[in-house]
Amino acid sequence: MNDRAQQLKAIDRLLTIMNELREGCPWDKKQTLQSLRHLTIEETYELGDAILDNDLTEVKNELGDLLLHIVFYAKIGSETGDFDIADVANSICEKLISRHPHIYGDVKVENEEDVKRNWENLKLKEGKKSVLEGVPRSLPALVKAGRIQDKVAGVGFDWEEPQQVFEKLQEELSEFKVEVDAKDQDKMEAEFGDVLFSMINYARFLNIDAESALERTNKKFIKRFQYIEAKAKENNKDLMDMTLREMDIFWEEAKKS
Repeated sequence: MNDRAQQLKAIDRLLTIMNELREGCPWDKKQTLQSLRHLTIEETYELGDAILDNDLTEVKNELGDLLLHIVFYAKIGSETGDFDIADVANSICEKLISRHPHIYGDVKVENEEDVKRNWENLKLKEGKKSVLEGVPRSLPALVKAGRIQDKVAGVGFDWEEPQQVFEKLQEELSEFKVEVDAKDQDKMEAEFGDVLFSMINYARFLNIDAESALERTNKKFIKRFQYIEAKAKENNKDLMDMTLREMDIFWEEAKKS
């Protein structure tokens, strides 16, 4: 692996390239914080895909793409005189030091839960009005639910045992079934949301990342369905003309393969 001098040299090289692109490339010159935002989100999801696939080469590449975006934002900030890459790095350094008094101060902790609790309490002391302020509004709902639960658990608002969460899930399922039977669309949606929220909470107690678990299932389903499509093509059949029973035969083959 590269030593510290080589690492710093690589970062300096990237900063130099960013300056050159911002000065000479028509596309790079016209970018703004706003125009880059959706691209950054896309790159983050691509990194997530690489991590789920355990493709370390792609993880490296996608991290590079994200690092470029950080440098890009910092370059734009320096042009407006608001901040530069040093300000960005120093800002996170100061935050990490402040939020880890058990490393840089005299606070004693026993476990990871103590660290998380201290983290949230320190944020409130820094001026946050709510422990939920740090949950981005634009997060996908499933991810947001998990972060909300993590945040409130960090200050002690949590169930004590997984069995309690499972019982709550069963309760929410029963309430959902009542509204399904009543065919009340608005209440069905509300209760379904409660079921999902409870499922995500139960997953948290089992140390399961709900987003990753669902994405694994998405990938599995896509792979199996594409197997059906490939088999249909081999047999000169159109999916629209196949019966569900015919497709199910290929589905079972896909599961075995």
